[in-house]
Amino acid sequence: MTATLRSLYDLDFAEWTQATAELLRQHKFDEIDIENVAEEIESLGKRDRRELSSRLKVLLMHLLKWTYQPEQYTNSWRSSVKEQRRQIKAILKDSPSLKRHMIEEFSDCYQDARDMATDETGLEIAVFPIDCEWTIEQVLDSNYLPEVP
Repeated sequence: MTATLRSLYDLDFAEWTQATAELLRQHKFDEIDIENVAEEIESLGKRDRRELSSRLKVLLMHLLKWTYQPEQYTNSWRSSVKEQRRQIKAILKDSPSLKRHMIEEFSDCYQDARDMATDETGLEIAVFPIDCEWTIEQVLDSNYLPEVP
């Protein structure tokens, strides 16, 4: 069955997931395509890390826009800030260990957010501070919005 499951993995991923789940429920562990199961489990964690980083970048970008282009403020910015914070909170609730990842990646995410803010605002990258002026706690605080300089 494992050879069949391996080929099913390449031919019809959705069917492979259903067949594998059924084998797990039936405790037929010797029939499971272990290599691909391990790969998929590992990719789930990577996906969550990527989503967390992506949401943090968008959040930081909107905070930069809020701070350095206040005359262009729109309600969608505030809405995006709230939504990114909600989604980050949900990800961290499901996987609290990812907070370490977020802390480790905070500086890199900020640099990407500077680039994104430059693209969206048309402002020179030098307008935005090289280092993030906010703590991660402030960035995630649902009541926090930076002051305009």
